Amino acid sequence: MDVRDAVATRYSCRAFRSDPVSLTIVRDILARAARAPSGGNVQPWLVHALAGERLEALRSQLRPRFAAELPYGEGAEYEVYPQNLKEPYYSRRGRVGSQLYASIGIPREDRPARYRQFSRNYLLYDAPVGLFLSLDRQMGPPQWSDAGGFIQTIMLLARAHGLHSCAQEAWTNWHKTVSAFLKLPPEHILFCAIALGFADEEAPINRWRSEREGVDGFARFEGFA
Repeated sequence: MDVRDAVATRYSCRAFRSDPVSLTIVRDILARAARAPSGGNVQPWLVHALAGERLEALRSQLRPRFAAELPYGEGAEYEVYPQNLKEPYYSRRGRVGSQLYASIGIPREDRPARYRQFSRNYLLYDAPVGLFLSLDRQMGPPQWSDAGGFIQTIMLLARAHGLHSCAQEAWTNWHKTVSAFLKLPPEHILFCAIALGFADEEAPINRWRSEREGVDGFARFEGFA
């Protein structure tokens, strides 16, 4: 797949088919993604790849807790969004949330339905593979930036295998349970999960696309002939 096609067809998939993804493919994606840029070649990421019974065991720990503990779970270990998010960022975030829930017919005032949909984050939207990425707590913003490039590379490489993905920082809300389940060393912080699998292309939640700012809205061009 041409890299331009991979970028154009990648989206945050929120409904997956049950078809398994082989260990060979997951290993190939991660091995190639390791070529993502890394300042000083630090390569700050640690990945736990779960599938099958192991992944279901994690889901089974969380399901009974949704009714009482959503939306905040155990409390985030880091802020996914800044407090008092200003414009135009606040409106962009609000717009994409409205589009998501509208795609599956959930009105904003139906909080129980919104929470039920939100809980699907923590089932990885039924994806057959979950990749959990953590970082050493010593790492700072430059290394977190490297992790972002690594995550994007994983998601683009997935497209070459006909797979889709969804990167989910929301998993920080269950950092205690996940860290214990994965036996993460205490010096590691859970950053995100990536749901990975074959998209259910007919699911309404997968049939809309978020808006993007035009290039002239975020770029300034100087010195070109």
